[in-house]
Amino acid sequence: MSAARPEPDRWAAFRVRWKRWWRPPRRLQFTREGKYFVGITVGVGFAAINTGNNLLYLLLGMMLSLIIASGLMSEMSLRGLEVTRQPPGRVHARRPFLMGIGLKNNKKRLPSFSIEVEDLIGDKPLDKKCYFLKLPAGRLQHTSYRHTFLRRGRYRFTAFRLSTKFPFALFRKSRLVELETEVIVYPALQPVNHALPPRAWVIGEESHGRQGRRGEFGGLHDYREGDDPRDIHWRSTARKGRMMVREYEDESARRLSIFLDNGLPGGEACADEALKEGLERAISMAASLAAEYLERGYAVRMVTRGKDAASATSWMQGTMQLERLLRMLALLPAVPSETPFAAKADGIADPILVKPRSGPGGGARQGFGRVIEA
Repeated sequence: MSAARPEPDRWAAFRVRWKRWWRPPRRLQFTREGKYFVGITVGVGFAAINTGNNLLYLLLGMMLSLIIASGLMSEMSLRGLEVTRQPPGRVHARRPFLMGIGLKNNKKRLPSFSIEVEDLIGDKPLDKKCYFLKLPAGRLQHTSYRHTFLRRGRYRFTAFRLSTKFPFALFRKSRLVELETEVIVYPALQPVNHALPPRAWVIGEESHGRQGRRGEFGGLHDYREGDDPRDIHWRSTARKGRMMVREYEDESARRLSIFLDNGLPGGEACADEALKEGLERAISMAASLAAEYLERGYAVRMVTRGKDAASATSWMQGTMQLERLLRMLALLPAVPSETPFAAKADGIADPILVKPRSGPGGGARQGFGRVIEA
């Protein structure tokens, strides 16, 4: 019996830690001014050696002392710094958000100057930097940067890169501070321009209206024998001159099943970027529909292709359930197109199929009251 292999993301994290183990504690890069300065210093050194001029030796010593002082002062500026990350409560794809960054100077006496903070995902820094001009000893300062993720999913922030060009901007010295944070990026939410599902029980082309004793107000009708006198609407009765009775909608009619077609040829191994982009649009549309109907008081169920229990959620009602639903959609994988849905459309809720416009599954329209192609 062969031993179980570690998960791929664990191997990736191990490789990242291995690379950082062999890196030097500090990284030094020349700035443009630093290259010129070092070049001039080397030239002055050759001239002093060839001519033996004491003035050139004095100038060479001054220039070398500036280089040494730059290294020492930049090192003192980078030491004793503690950085933290404050992610927002909810992050959506294609929507900018602010990531909070806190930097604390743990030195007792010496301040830090001109500190740049870069956030890293793996080994790649984000395109935004945070800048701290002066950080006094024992002080904590906060700032933030704006970023936008183009795709939903799980993102792991692994470390920070602290760098400074203090004091003479001859070199950029940097060091890594490891701090792992996981951020779940939810699907993008967009305005829903589709009409609400009918407040009736839809089977094929027939509509069987269902009324309940109590529920949401559904309309008025003329008084019939057997109606409850407590439901008489006296204002309408006085206006129309005949007895009018309130109608109430059955609460079970306010249910919505969203069937999300997350099937792709080959599943996660699909190499067609157009199909992948179509699936992302479909997931975004399904999330937007669920958010819209939950806000309107509907009970919503999300069903996807798959065999696990997470592929068919239980009935959710209220905006407090939206977080749970968005997290499920953020981590939803693509499955092979032939994988069946985890549940079937029933008659107690209006079934809506959401599928990619360019995706497969043309025969999947059967049994659904509405089909939305994203």
